[in-house]
Amino acid sequence: MTFDVFLAHNSQDKPKIRIIYKNLQKLGLNPWLDEKQIRPGQLYQDVIQQAIQQIQCVAVFIGTTGLGRWQALELHGFISQCVERHIPVIPVLLPGVQCIPDNLIFLRQFHQVCFECDIEEDFEAFKTLYWGITGEELEIDNTIFSQPHKNTLDSLNSYPATQPPTKTDDLSSEKGIDYTRLRDLLKAGKWKEADAETDRVMIQAVGKKDGNWFTKDELLNFPCTDLGTIDQLWVKYSNGHFGFSVQKEIYLSKSVDGKADGKYDKEAWDKFGDRVGWRVNSSWIRYKDVTFNSSAPRGHLPSLLWWLGGGVWGGGGVVSSLASRLVKCSI
Repeated sequence: MTFDVFLAHNSQDKPKIRIIYKNLQKLGLNPWLDEKQIRPGQLYQDVIQQAIQQIQCVAVFIGTTGLGRWQALELHGFISQCVERHIPVIPVLLPGVQCIPDNLIFLRQFHQVCFECDIEEDFEAFKTLYWGITGEELEIDNTIFSQPHKNTLDSLNSYPATQPPTKTDDLSSEKGIDYTRLRDLLKAGKWKEADAETDRVMIQAVGKKDGNWFTKDELLNFPCTDLGTIDQLWVKYSNGHFGFSVQKEIYLSKSVDGKADGKYDKEAWDKFGDRVGWRVNSSWIRYKDVTFNSSAPRGHLPSLLWWLGGGVWGGGGVVSSLASRLVKCSI
């Protein structure tokens, strides 16, 4: 499961965080909260470190008593990992806190949200927090917070008054490409068709016709807006299981040790193939053997781009070049 935001906080602020958690759910978000995700008997630190793989954003709440246990769990290191993986970090000042404490100066580099009055009444702060989490401005008023809370996100639309906002997909393109079909295929879980559509729209985005090949320079200079649109669609509809940014994360991980330099690195490419399931028992699978369902290893899709690229200048060069572009585009 993918979570919209991780709620990092001092346990002494738990009553306030529970209110924020419920209100974020009423706004259609899926927040990560320790008491909802950590089973009795599990180690806090282990589960929290694993959560980085599931979250889209981190909100660090600072109350009048500071961060408490979070300092003992090396918050600085946790945030550093988030920054490295391009996960947004939002400092949130709870009522009574005017600025980020001196011992948390590393958080001052991020734009903060400030609750200036009672948690249940400061709707402007919720709107700002929602904007930070989703990148979208909230267009409803605080009447939704007066509606009874249900336990599952599936029941959100049952509120009798104002309904939570519907988040639409961003299909932006610098090159005038229509990503509607790709979105619809991914939404329907038609992974093989979506894989082929991904290659088709990417070829169009670099000004070529269907069936042509990519050059290294074309991938190293691929339009950021289009790359972001394609990736966020894959990530969203696979619940964070597939996508170019997922593949980039794996390729640049310590276990693979790939470099985002556009160069072919056989050792890293082989390790990457092992991780995403394209190489089995030291042998590369054929495209017809690609697994087009959610049971495939993380990062298994998209895949057609790598096979086509591998026939020209090496799939390892393709993944390195696209990883480089993703880093430069902050994706």
